[in-house]
Amino acid sequence: MSHPFIHPRNALFLESAPAPSLPRVDHYCGVERLMRKSLALQATRGPLFDVTLDCEDGAAIGAEAEHIQLVTELLNGTDNRFGRVGVRVHPVDHGAFDLELAALAASSIQPAYLMLPKLASAAQLALGIERVRAAWVDREPPPLHGLIETHGGLRDVEQMAAHPSIESLSFGLMDFVSAHHGAIPRSALTLQGQFEHPLVLRAKLDISAACHAHAKVPSHCVVTELKSPADLEAAARKASQSLGYTRMWSIHPDQIDPILAAFMPSTAEVEEAIEILELAQNAHWAPIRHRDHLHDRASYRLFWCLLERAYQTGYPLSQDVTQRYFA
Repeated sequence: MSHPFIHPRNALFLESAPAPSLPRVDHYCGVERLMRKSLALQATRGPLFDVTLDCEDGAAIGAEAEHIQLVTELLNGTDNRFGRVGVRVHPVDHGAFDLELAALAASSIQPAYLMLPKLASAAQLALGIERVRAAWVDREPPPLHGLIETHGGLRDVEQMAAHPSIESLSFGLMDFVSAHHGAIPRSALTLQGQFEHPLVLRAKLDISAACHAHAKVPSHCVVTELKSPADLEAAARKASQSLGYTRMWSIHPDQIDPILAAFMPSTAEVEEAIEILELAQNAHWAPIRHRDHLHDRASYRLFWCLLERAYQTGYPLSQDVTQRYFA
C-alpha cells in the first residue's frame, strides 16, 4: 500500500516543534567596505551563511544615524538576494536603539532578524521586545537574536531562551571575560583556552542547554585567530560536537568555509541518514530494521536533523534528495 509523502518536519515533530532552520554561519561585518564585500559574497555563493550588518561595533560614535541609513540602503540593495541579512542594533539602553528600530521598521526589505547585544537580564529583554513591537506597529517584527555576554544575561538565560520572540542566543566571549575584571586570564580568549577555562565552558554549556530546552538555536562565539583555518575548523567542530552549538559567528570571509566544513556531516553519516529516512518514509514512519538495528521516530529525528545540516552546509546531495526534502 502506497502512502502520500509526509515531510519529516511534519511527521517527526508532532509533540514539539524543532528549532528554527538557520544557516550554520553568522557572518558579522560593520565597516562599509566589508559589508558590501560580504553581501556580494553571499549573493554569489547563496544563503549558506547569514550576513549580520553591525551597528553596535560598526558605527563611529556620533555617526549612528548615518550608519543605520547605510545599513537600510544595503538591506534594500541588489545583493540582498536571499532575505538572509540581519542587523545587530545597539543595546536596549543606548540612545541610538530607538533610532535604529525606526529606520529598520520603515525599510522596504526587512532584516531577517535583529540581534540585541549585551542583554543584562530577562527584564531588559522584555523591555527591548516591547520597544521593537512599538516600532513595528503595522506589521510583525523580525525574529530576535540575543547576545549573552554579561553575568545577568547568563543568570537569566533560561528565561530568555523560553521567550517566543527569541530565535537564537549567542555567547559573547570577549565581553564575558572582561566582565570578570581580570579574574579570567587573557588565555581564555584564545582558540584553545576558551574551551578549557571552567567559567567560560560553563557559560557556553548553559547557553547551549537552555536553547535546546526551548527549541532555539545556540550560536557559538567568534574565534579571533585569522591565520589558521585548520585550527578554526577544529574549534568549530568542538563547539558543534562537544558543546551542542548549531551555529557559529564568523568575523572574516576566510572563516566561513572552515566553519561550514566543521558543521558538515561525513559522507558515511549522510548516506546512512538518506537510507534510513527513505525506509522510514516507505514504512509510513513506523519502526524499521536497518543493518540489524531498530529505528523509530526518535532516531528518525536525529537522522533528519543530520540531513538538514548537510544541506545547510553545502554538502553535494543528489538532485533527487534535494528535490524530495528541500525543494
